[in-house]
Amino acid sequence: MTARAADRARYDRATAQLDAPVAIVDLDAFDANAEDLVRRAGGKPIRVASKSVRCRALLERVLAREGFAGIMSFTLAESLWLARSGFDDVLLAYPSADRAGYAELAADPKLAAAVTVMIDDPAQLDLIDAARAGGSEVVRVCLELDTALKLLGGRVRIGARRSPLHSPAQVAEVARAVVRRPGFKVVGIMAYEGHVAGVGDAVAGRPLRSRAVRLMQAAARRELAERRAAVVRAVREVVPDLEFVNGGGTGSVQHTAAEDAVTEIAAGSGLYVPRLFDNYTSFTGRPAALFALPVVRRPGVGVVTVLGGGYPASGASGADRLPVPYLPEGLRYDPQEGAGEVQTPLLGPVADDLLIGDKVWFRHAKAGELCERFDTLHLVEGDAVTATVPTYRGEGHTFL
Repeated sequence: MTARAADRARYDRATAQLDAPVAIVDLDAFDANAEDLVRRAGGKPIRVASKSVRCRALLERVLAREGFAGIMSFTLAESLWLARSGFDDVLLAYPSADRAGYAELAADPKLAAAVTVMIDDPAQLDLIDAARAGGSEVVRVCLELDTALKLLGGRVRIGARRSPLHSPAQVAEVARAVVRRPGFKVVGIMAYEGHVAGVGDAVAGRPLRSRAVRLMQAAARRELAERRAAVVRAVREVVPDLEFVNGGGTGSVQHTAAEDAVTEIAAGSGLYVPRLFDNYTSFTGRPAALFALPVVRRPGVGVVTVLGGGYPASGASGADRLPVPYLPEGLRYDPQEGAGEVQTPLLGPVADDLLIGDKVWFRHAKAGELCERFDTLHLVEGDAVTATVPTYRGEGHTFL
């Protein structure tokens, strides 16, 4: 029996009394992935990206481990909810226009101490001030640096379009704008190098593309390490007591941790290891989060149909954004239908071994987005479900 076949047998036994669709997290794999992230971070704390987890119980589990500290959240409403739930170090990774949330933040000493908001433009300070509604608490601010690699005088850009702040002078000028403004305090710098951390460099069957990605990423790491260090020096001249410099992501943990200027690493997807994180030379994780769909039809030889399955991930559309049939091995989509909204045909000789009611296990493309489809996650240890915990959705929250 192959390792994957053994996993299928375990998952089927663990969920034998549960009707599909069902989602699980294999805790042995989850914990092993967490341990590997800590190893790669080389002693620097890892701030957990909540958008990649979206389950309070699992956030609590990983933050209880040595080597993890703090949360990187994705909306202001989520940040406030987490802070009210007892998480005392929440960094909002994206600027917000949530006026009601800012009013709540500025009026509550506990929330203001626990939550740090993200800015990259003084106009965002204007919005926060206009939303205060009389709240006088000091708002903790993090400045985001644009990490994109710019070539040919800026005519070629490689990297996500996030912050407009690219140079040390630009970041330092915004830091000065915050310092001059009552009611705000600069506490950190964040720089997410998604073109390094979030792009696989060993794509199966694409050796030339993979080599090009590796060359690009090596150049991007060198350029960013120099520029990030210069940015930190420039900002420390304005804010000597800067608390943290956050960088990285699951795919770049060890590279980013090697930079002296960086004090903490962000990571989250590496806990679940969805399919987009299969194509890396720098690490190998264990799939920890999966979902199962039930076989509901057998249309013909070599074909079964499962219920649901059309769970595409965000980002540029393409086949890599779809879940993949994982267990049993040997199933594939019908190219004429793909993953369907309410039913999905699957092809392959192994389909003839599946009966009505059997489970087909899938891996999704992007980590936390699975939790927007399921109210609960069943936590598996060995061949048993040892706990069932709510996702954000199960707690009544869909923040985005």
